[in-house]
Amino acid sequence: VQLQAFGGGLVQAGGSLRLSCAASGRTLSRVALGWFRQAPGKVREFVAAINRSGGTSYADSVKGRFTISRDNAKNTLFLQMNSLRPEDTAVYYCAAGPSVIQSNVASQPAYSYWGQGTLVTVSR
Repeated sequence: VQLQAFGGGLVQAGGSLRLSCAASGRTLSRVALGWFRQAPGKVREFVAAINRSGGTSYADSVKGRFTISRDNAKNTLFLQMNSLRPEDTAVYYCAAGPSVIQSNVASQPAYSYWGQGTLVTVSR
């Protein structure tokens, strides 16, 4: 499976961006999908995940602002980010995990496939 994330860019605080993650090589409809991010000087952290049934999970820091969704017909994952804050600045990675279950949805080792990342910069 190859994943490619895109849609990042520079946005002012309070603005919105929509990230996309296109997959090739395997149908994503049967696997859980997630977004992670890595801010400068920090470790990569969980942002959001969506399971095969459409159930979603979010980090507390993005709840109510970010929405994860998937289009199985287009083999694409999305992350709608609203009310962006400077602390959301990071490289955002998409990931796919055939072995992801609810108890490990935020665990990076549970995800087998990773995209290359797209940079989101939020200015004050």
